[in-house]
Amino acid sequence: MTGTNSSHKHRLLVLHDYGMGGSWWWVHARSAREVLETFAWVEVVTNPEVVARFEDDELEEVDIDTPLMPPGLASLRAERDAQRGHEGFGAFAGRNIVYLRRPWDDEDDEPVVYLMEIGPDGRRIRQVELAENGTALRSGPDDWPFNPPIVDLFDPALAGQEISQREFEDQWARARPVGPDM
Repeated sequence: MTGTNSSHKHRLLVLHDYGMGGSWWWVHARSAREVLETFAWVEVVTNPEVVARFEDDELEEVDIDTPLMPPGLASLRAERDAQRGHEGFGAFAGRNIVYLRRPWDDEDDEPVVYLMEIGPDGRRIRQVELAENGTALRSGPDDWPFNPPIVDLFDPALAGQEISQREFEDQWARARPVGPDM
């Protein structure tokens, strides 16, 4: 490990989960919060079984104060640096549950709006898909083949997407479950 001022730092297992895989590092930092404030789209893994599994792996180790980061981590730092100072930066960080309304307008699909219940790690807990034709489908983790973080709770762009728990619950109650044919 190279770096400066390593006093009071802890060795933290950091994951950038991109859905079908992930990148892992050991980051020496003063706290998990410091890691999340420094790098976009990462999580600090605290599950003791997972941490133990990586203890003997030769993951790259970096000090959070080192100016040059390894590939992957460098771009996640640059993304976070670009967000810092914008209104709404970190507004949802540290919250247990966040409710969001996010449009999805993929040119190959019909436009839909997703209402999402998001946990503190940026992963979906539940979701309602609202189609333009009024159809509403609800789904949860058992309906998804994998569930990577879908939002970065420090991202200032999320501030304009928050909805109330009541709005989410009302839509959840009226939506029909996603079926095996969906």
